[in-house]
Amino acid sequence: MAEDIDKLRRDIDAVDDELLKLLNRRAGLASRIGALKHGAPAYRPERETEILRRIADSNPGPLAAERVTAVFREVISACRGLEEAIRVIYLGPEGTFSEQAVRQHFGRAVEALPAASVDEAFRRCEARAVQFTVVPVENSTEGVVGRTLDLLLSTPLRICAEIELRVQQNLLAKGTLKELRRVYSHAQSLGQCDAWLAQHLPGVERVPLASNAEAAQRAAHEPATAAIAGEAAAERYGLTVLARSIEDTPNNTTRFLVLGELDPAPTGKDRTSLVLSAENKPGAVHALLTPLAEHRVSMTRIESRPARSRSALWEYVFFIDVEGHQKDAPVAKALAKLRTAAPFLKVLGSYPVAVR
Repeated sequence: MAEDIDKLRRDIDAVDDELLKLLNRRAGLASRIGALKHGAPAYRPERETEILRRIADSNPGPLAAERVTAVFREVISACRGLEEAIRVIYLGPEGTFSEQAVRQHFGRAVEALPAASVDEAFRRCEARAVQFTVVPVENSTEGVVGRTLDLLLSTPLRICAEIELRVQQNLLAKGTLKELRRVYSHAQSLGQCDAWLAQHLPGVERVPLASNAEAAQRAAHEPATAAIAGEAAAERYGLTVLARSIEDTPNNTTRFLVLGELDPAPTGKDRTSLVLSAENKPGAVHALLTPLAEHRVSMTRIESRPARSRSALWEYVFFIDVEGHQKDAPVAKALAKLRTAAPFLKVLGSYPVAVR
């Protein structure tokens, strides 16, 4: 048996040597492409998404497709880093799910910078202090992040990619479960764990904060206090995981947007986001949706928000996601009709559907 293991290990070493050669060959090819771009951005979300989709579809196993794509994301990230140094800002502090989303999408070969608020993340990207910002937009349990939608209405930034992050909420503390008197977390995370908290910590105060990482920071220094956050926050702030996966809904997922100044080309599996207003009269919203139906464009989400204007009191804007790219003929025709029908319309971006 020992001889068999030794032989298999030598085979693994040989495969590793071949992988190393291939990785460096790939990096060399990427560098040559970068030289031919003449300063064009190294990050092309449509190209990276196409690579990951092809790898996932052709994967024969035994590794699961999501494991394989995770490896290739890091390979792409390392090769991209040879072309350009990329800076990405996210809702901090360090240890948030937003930082996890950045790493999942961009890999380790980018500089990830925390921002104190979603507003700051937008502002610093608008000022070109960084190339991209990653912000949460909706959760499968708690719904949309209103502040992100409000800022999308006025920002010159465009959506160039989306990220779907499986969110596992954990109870973190330095003490024991019986000692707890207070639980900190972001309001959405507290909502995602409402039933678990009611059952296991019925008398414990729930305190919403700006981020889960801030909650972990406080729990690290305050007695009888816990935080709800990801495992990365536990490692970063020296906390113990008292309970894992305490979210009430299985497959709890948060969707993030990547914002910048790119306009990705169509990939064949894209999403277009837009915001528009309707006239304040009966049937106005239905009339706005008619062009989508006429051109057989599938709407995947609609969300209303109050118009942020004193002159528009009690009026609303509508955030809509549709299948397809704005350059696809059916979407382009529907948008042309919407522009004539809607008092206000802004295309927030067309981008590849996320690869998990």
